[in-house]
Amino acid sequence: MPEALTARRRLGVVFFPAFDWAISPTHPEREERLLYTRDQLQEEGLFDIPGISEHRPIFATQDELVRAHFCLPSVGAVATDSHLAAAGGAITAARLVMEGQEDRAFALVRPPGHHAMRVSHGNRGFCNINNEAVMVEYIRDHWPAPDGRPLRIAIVDTDVHHGDGTQDIFWNDPYTLFISLHQDGRTLYPGTGFLHEYGGPGALGRTINIPLPPETSDAGYLYAINHAVLPILEEFKPDLVINSAGQDNHFTDPLANMRLTAQGYAALNAALDPHIAVLEGGYSIRGALPYVNMGICLALAGLDAGDIVEPGLSGAVTRQTPGQMEQVARICEQVVELWRRPPARPAEGQEDNGWWVRRKQIFYDTDMLREMQTEAWRLCPDCSGLGRMETASDRVARSLCLLTPRHACPACVAEGLRLAGLARRSGRYAHVLTLAGDATLAGQHPA
Repeated sequence: MPEALTARRRLGVVFFPAFDWAISPTHPEREERLLYTRDQLQEEGLFDIPGISEHRPIFATQDELVRAHFCLPSVGAVATDSHLAAAGGAITAARLVMEGQEDRAFALVRPPGHHAMRVSHGNRGFCNINNEAVMVEYIRDHWPAPDGRPLRIAIVDTDVHHGDGTQDIFWNDPYTLFISLHQDGRTLYPGTGFLHEYGGPGALGRTINIPLPPETSDAGYLYAINHAVLPILEEFKPDLVINSAGQDNHFTDPLANMRLTAQGYAALNAALDPHIAVLEGGYSIRGALPYVNMGICLALAGLDAGDIVEPGLSGAVTRQTPGQMEQVARICEQVVELWRRPPARPAEGQEDNGWWVRRKQIFYDTDMLREMQTEAWRLCPDCSGLGRMETASDRVARSLCLLTPRHACPACVAEGLRLAGLARRSGRYAHVLTLAGDATLAGQHPA
């Protein structure tokens, strides 16, 4: 890097490569996944640029994890020390920005997390703990908005796979806007992320899915950012923007079929201008990650990434056809229309005696577990409603999880306490867990 470079925005890079953690020695999510990124950042002198600094993560506490998750049968059974460090790296990035030490922050951490849902029985999609969700709850615990409401936070997930876990966690949260740009779920894991998934009864339109056709390249992604994501963000007016920065839509990634380049990633981040980015997927560990991570860092620091050229890059590899661009444009028009005029009720589930109920069958593809879950939200005129989840898996007997949101009205708070008391006395559940807006209480009852 030329010595004359100076970051236009102060950037803190939180690096946790988890060199001692892997799903298996040959798994795509393995120890050396960020090894070449580490070498590239050092060899190119990223941290010699004035205004760009490296930081070590803190360990998230178990209490901080259960602000975002119901971990069954326990936090210790779901999360390893590496998961605590990865979530802690996201928290460290948040603190750098929220405390004013840096203008922007990038948490280069693993294991990833955006497939981990509100209830977590184990690993699915390489994810146990949702790093961004843990970070969001930490931010809201420590930095409430001046008027006392929860901060309005937008999470833009640019991983090639639909961020179904993050969507699940914030499905009924009106203060969190979740936008996912991903390869069409008809062609890729996890098979979700369609236009009709637009939020729960208390947060209609707060979930935005942009399923892009296979082989979408830089031009298609940037069109979606400029014609759908940025207009929606401008109307939502978030206090904070977070990028779930998955990199498996690179044209060399072995697990997907997209054609994004390192310069495309940099341009995407320059346009989006998130306050915080958190690494998610990306499994071309030599041909993509070192270059993409460098491009994202430069973009967040306000610097040009035009000199980054990864191996194998050519116009033929990344060319976008007119038909593909027309398809992207049609999707973006539909997305903006759904945002501005969401239907009056969710597409998923149905009303049942004052609750909105949806039933889910969840497969943990890494741990080979099956979960059956019934999720219900109290239909409340004064807040987004109390959440109630009955869940059981191959590993955990029938359990009850109760979620009282931060902005819950007194009636929903009282109903949550009543249901928790009844459940603990009934003896019907192996675990009864409660998550309240301003405190976390966890208890167990023998089955």
